[in-house]
Amino acid sequence: MKDKLVELVNKYKKKADYLEIRLEENKTKQIRFFGKSLDSLNQSEAYGGYVRSCYKGRWGFCSFNDVENLEKYVEETIHQSLLLGSEENEKTILAKVNPVSGSYQIKLSGKDPRNVSLTNKVELFKYYNDLINLYSDKITASTTRYVEKIQAVTFLNSEGTCLEHGWIDMEARFSATSQKDGIVQVAQESLGSRKGFEEIENLDERIKLMSKRAVDQLELKPPKAGTYTVVIDPILTGLFVHEAFGHLSEGDFIFDNPAMQEFMKFGKKFGEKFLNILDGGKIPNHRGSFLFDDEGISAQNTSLIKEGILVGRLHSRETAGKLNEKPTGNARCLDYRFPPIVRMTNTWIEPQDNSPEELISDIKFGIWAGNWLGGQTNGEMFTFASGEAKMIRHGELAEPIKDVNLTGNVFQTLKDIDGIGNDMYWDESGGCGKSGQSGLSVGVGGPSIRIKNVVVPGE
Repeated sequence: MKDKLVELVNKYKKKADYLEIRLEENKTKQIRFFGKSLDSLNQSEAYGGYVRSCYKGRWGFCSFNDVENLEKYVEETIHQSLLLGSEENEKTILAKVNPVSGSYQIKLSGKDPRNVSLTNKVELFKYYNDLINLYSDKITASTTRYVEKIQAVTFLNSEGTCLEHGWIDMEARFSATSQKDGIVQVAQESLGSRKGFEEIENLDERIKLMSKRAVDQLELKPPKAGTYTVVIDPILTGLFVHEAFGHLSEGDFIFDNPAMQEFMKFGKKFGEKFLNILDGGKIPNHRGSFLFDDEGISAQNTSLIKEGILVGRLHSRETAGKLNEKPTGNARCLDYRFPPIVRMTNTWIEPQDNSPEELISDIKFGIWAGNWLGGQTNGEMFTFASGEAKMIRHGELAEPIKDVNLTGNVFQTLKDIDGIGNDMYWDESGGCGKSGQSGLSVGVGGPSIRIKNVVVPGE
């Protein structure tokens, strides 16, 4: 089949400015317990691909499962881009890169989930689900879910790149809903891995602590509404850096927003000298890690903010070319049904020297917030819900509270970070959504951070 792809690319590459073909085999397993019962059990295998071509800056795209008619899809895709580009005076602008080739086997650093039977996986998640439901009679609902996806990709383009590579991704998600006297509370726990199946095993303590949070919060009160100095734990730090800042650093967002091009100029100060934010798929064994992105660009790490100064952003070849910047290996697609777009990989804030206790020690009255329940962003504005929280009184953690939401403007919040901890942690539970491609595996990380003047809604 690879020989057939090479033949097709060579035959048609002069009919457009750029041409690429991706073939993919993927296998997915999903296990879901809802309440006390096994709610769904699915296994699927798919084999398909896409063709993408560009002419005068306009893209044609076709995805398919009918591989036997691949040449027809190549012709149709090129015809699309020719029609779209027929009345345009634009040029196809793609950042220059060196072609790469090679065949790379799927590698794990731990236990291969393909060697664990479906029966054993179901039994493991039934055990986890029972842990939730047996914890307390106040727990009235639960969800336990496992998703495993194996993707093997062959990629060729008209510039000479020819790659065979792939990955295995695992994800586990749990939730517990508690109820008492009409009060309902939810706690959740999630994790993922591209290391090995042992990352999914031995989760008893995490699940019990999640169940405990759900029950304990029935008795807690929310904080009084106000503006606080807040210390957030590494999990919330990772969520913040991904959702609030990472998406604003994506090259397609910048290119489509002239006002943001002016605002987010390189060299502009966005925080104190101790603030460093990066993204990259080159660091090994994280959920956003890979050898090559979906345009065949080698994985790399990109500094976004260095010592408080904006120094970089994330790119596909097209956004890098149009903004006259270097490609960063951030073109990714969920699978062969979608074209690659600019996406984060692993995004993190670098740790500094302060312990979490030191961050709290000089706060007379504030809030510590950890874990997460959800959140949303709208441009530069964000709101995040923490999964657990405590008041800070006279430099020490005090009584637990609930329903703590953090809201603000990301750029002002970056300026208000006045302390960064040393307790670096990677949260591998993320599934990022953008442009209809939801659930793309990413990693987020960071230490505890202290933020001044955070608006906290409440009583």
